[in-house]
Amino acid sequence: MAERTSSKAVVLDGRAASAAIKAELAERVEALKAKGVTPGIATVLVGADPASQLYVGMKHKQSKAIGMNSIQKELPADATQEQVEAVIDELNEDPACHGYIVQLPLPKHLDTDAILERIDPAKDADGLHPTNLGKLVLNVNKPIESPLPCTPRGVIELLERNGYDLNGKHVVVVGRGVTIGRPMPLLLTRRDVNATVTITHTGTKDASKHLREADVIVAAAGVKHVVRAEDVKPGAAVLDVGVTREDDPEGGRPLVFGDVDPAVAEVAGYLSPNPGGVGPMTVALLMTNVVEAAERAAAQA
Repeated sequence: MAERTSSKAVVLDGRAASAAIKAELAERVEALKAKGVTPGIATVLVGADPASQLYVGMKHKQSKAIGMNSIQKELPADATQEQVEAVIDELNEDPACHGYIVQLPLPKHLDTDAILERIDPAKDADGLHPTNLGKLVLNVNKPIESPLPCTPRGVIELLERNGYDLNGKHVVVVGRGVTIGRPMPLLLTRRDVNATVTITHTGTKDASKHLREADVIVAAAGVKHVVRAEDVKPGAAVLDVGVTREDDPEGGRPLVFGDVDPAVAEVAGYLSPNPGGVGPMTVALLMTNVVEAAERAAAQA
């Protein structure tokens, strides 16, 4: 697809793309059930944080809707390291669970890294286990048979499902976090995608110069409106992934802002909004990782 230079960006609708993915997954789930396998997704929730409860509940609702088995593990906020690790071990051994996540953040008294590293890499629904990230580093050419990071994969899927060809494109990633910033270039530089990547962060001098040279911008810094209209090359594709929450001065619900200033819509050729862009894709690709794990398990049975 050629780059656009019109005065209003085409919206990259993550809700529509995720709905298409879930419809495809429902067919794959039915095919697995015909073989006697029901893909099982699990969540581990420690404590009663309202935002985490809402997010976990949404994942289970969507998973059930496509026919998956939903397993919820909940522990009190004062659960010990040993208690949480015992649940991890239980899910690792449970053949009905093909993939799961530990909802973050965990209470501060727990060793988050030790808990996440205890997850069986084959059941890593987030695709962020050190073993799986290592496989991604080592594998540039061959098909990948391990879970992939959900949000970076969602960014690529959203572009490709809207007909955008990343081959040869210059992508600038804003942010270097473990969830998006660090794994995003690993996926983009695989030969089957074949993009060129620049990473910018708080230590980058003249970040605007790099942004203005980008065909694609993935904004994932978690800094309100860090990408401005004057930073964007006309016609570029811009994906707003970062989130900033601020208290409502009038006492209402917290205000949510993306990394991309709304004025960018007048310059960009394609724009993934926030919310409604990459967010829905993340959940769809989380379920994809679990269905793929179930397919691999069925093939090995």
